[in-house]
Amino acid sequence: MSFKCPLCMRIFSQRFAYTQHAQKCLKNVEVEVEEDDDNNNSEKYSSEMDTRSNLSSEYENDKVEVDDDNDVQNMSFDSIGSAISEMSLEDSNFENILDSSEEPEIFEEPKNLNTKTCTEFPNDAYKDLMLLVTKYKINNKGGNEIIRFFNKHSNLTESPLPKNIEQGRAFMNNMKFSNLEFSKVLITKHEDKDYFLYYQNLIQCIKNILTVPDITQNFALSYENYEYNRENATTTDTLGKSQLHPIYITLGNIPIWQAANKDLVRDTFHKSLRHLLEPIILLKDELMMKCVNILKMIHKDLFAHNFFWDLPNINIYLATVPDRMHHLDLGLFRYQIIFTCDILKSQHVNGNKLVEEVDRRLAAIPRFPGIKIFSNGLQSIARLTASEYRSLMKVMIFVIDNLYDENNNEVDNFVNNDDLTKLYEYWNEMYILSRYEEFSESDLEKFNDAIHRWAWMFVKAFKFVSPSNLKLPKLHSWVYHIIDSIRSYGAINGYTTETYESLHKYFVKIPYQISNKKDVEPQLLQTIKRQAISIRMSQHSVNPAKTPRTCKFSARLFEFSLQDANTFFNEKKDSVDNKMQTGFARFISCLDSYLDLLDGFTIIGEIRINIYGSVTLENVAIMRATNRYHNKVWFSDIAISMDSEESNDYISDKGLCYGQALLLAEVLTDPPLNLALIQWYDFKSKRNPYLYGCPHLKLIELYNFVAIESIHGVVHIVP
Repeated sequence: MSFKCPLCMRIFSQRFAYTQHAQKCLKNVEVEVEEDDDNNNSEKYSSEMDTRSNLSSEYENDKVEVDDDNDVQNMSFDSIGSAISEMSLEDSNFENILDSSEEPEIFEEPKNLNTKTCTEFPNDAYKDLMLLVTKYKINNKGGNEIIRFFNKHSNLTESPLPKNIEQGRAFMNNMKFSNLEFSKVLITKHEDKDYFLYYQNLIQCIKNILTVPDITQNFALSYENYEYNRENATTTDTLGKSQLHPIYITLGNIPIWQAANKDLVRDTFHKSLRHLLEPIILLKDELMMKCVNILKMIHKDLFAHNFFWDLPNINIYLATVPDRMHHLDLGLFRYQIIFTCDILKSQHVNGNKLVEEVDRRLAAIPRFPGIKIFSNGLQSIARLTASEYRSLMKVMIFVIDNLYDENNNEVDNFVNNDDLTKLYEYWNEMYILSRYEEFSESDLEKFNDAIHRWAWMFVKAFKFVSPSNLKLPKLHSWVYHIIDSIRSYGAINGYTTETYESLHKYFVKIPYQISNKKDVEPQLLQTIKRQAISIRMSQHSVNPAKTPRTCKFSARLFEFSLQDANTFFNEKKDSVDNKMQTGFARFISCLDSYLDLLDGFTIIGEIRINIYGSVTLENVAIMRATNRYHNKVWFSDIAISMDSEESNDYISDKGLCYGQALLLAEVLTDPPLNLALIQWYDFKSKRNPYLYGCPHLKLIELYNFVAIESIHGVVHIVP
């Protein structure tokens, strides 16, 4: 069975291919008819751009052939409709296809476009467009719509933009920068398939790094053997994973799940690394040779096959460096969470209800920027990322605290709640120390004590629930060998696969996803090049300095007159959250108290009040007080700086008092007043004001307006 398009006469053997083509073919005919009708009223360049853009972005890969363009353009919409009714396709399916506006987010790389080689964009508008398209991964169709919109509303006689996005990508691909060019070399051949390495010259990369002042200021210009003369063990990743990282190689086209290809993967990797390091190895400079020798000592397996596994007298813990992300975040802490759930289920009759209580407590934790809220609890623990585990570390101690009673049923090997809570407290102390950028000997001693204190509690709590009786290689390596590794190789911040996984994501996964999945390697390299050009051009762009606004309100919720405030509050009280209702009830009395403290301040005439959902503080933090932020309530907890006179009247945390924002108000006086209605926190116990190193607080029935300028910042208070 075949399907024939009545518009362009193409014949298709499959229904799916035909339906996809029908949508595009009809759309193209409609656009051409519209252009023919409006040709006398449109700018010349706009008409040309629309036609060429449609052809390039929607037709190039489809290879659509129209026998007679004039015949198609002269068709009326009635004839188009009658042609549609004759198509060999069910009406309902065809309507669904026409209604569908979603298309695959795919970049089509330009083919055979003649573009001059240069190092600058033709103009600023052209540059800004291509930087926007590159930064936000906009596909050809979306980019062409931007061009079409700009040309329609710019009122320019000649468009400064490319005819279409494909032309812009071709322009960027042909831009020449010496440090953005890739070389290609054959590394190995396997089963009649060639494996190539695409790379940049390592010496040139080093020269590029030497031009960055923020990096070179951390260089040691004289050789020092830290193995014998060490006061500090420091990280090699001093500027973070996004700015400074070791050599990165990705092997993306070898099916490593096949056991027969493991040797191929290892051989390809080592040959690639040897080729990359060859320029340095060939240098005769003494200092460079010392660096190479040190590298050989640390990573012997990078210069040969992994033969040391068969040697009887080798210490694998000295030959390898621990990976912080998989060792801690995705390793030991994951074990700790899983074993905790196992304990709750095994030693309690209502263990499943306790796990549900853990989920409920996690879901009830207030929102806070940078922390994931687990609205479904721990149900998806198998799919959690390292970042999400780090969010769990910050709150689990409060979730476990006072979770269950003592051993009333006389269960054997019972783990009481206090010990389980101390386990999470010891973990947090140890984990904070593990994140140090550098260690002195005293720091290492303190770190070692923290490790053994946590490990002792870990073994005590979980030795009866672990299927392997805690025979965990990561646990052994962490307890007995991590300190020696830090002394030998530096802080573990510089040795984490999180760096390489991020690089793999941004330089391989994302470029692959936006490619057309055919002849992938050249597309990956062109995408990476355009990203590098975009970053370079963005850094060179000079943006005019903006004067920061200390109180930038947004999301206005209500506006009313101060004289009619009570009437307005009565009208709105049933449509707002309980906390905002409390704010309405306290608004007038708290405002009167605040105005009484202002010397010489009088209210004359009608005063307007604006209530907002959020405000940006001086430190750029966003404070919220709304019951409709993504359909959920969000009332921020804040810290307020107290001056020396006020701090004597209150029990404060090192000069800070805490409260919860109920309303954010702008009083339109002269000058306007920027105020926040606060419900105050107080310490639960004056004898023990801190719990696990944090202020132990409770909300009290005390309300005040405070100036937003006096707010120190937004804090996270776990109920």
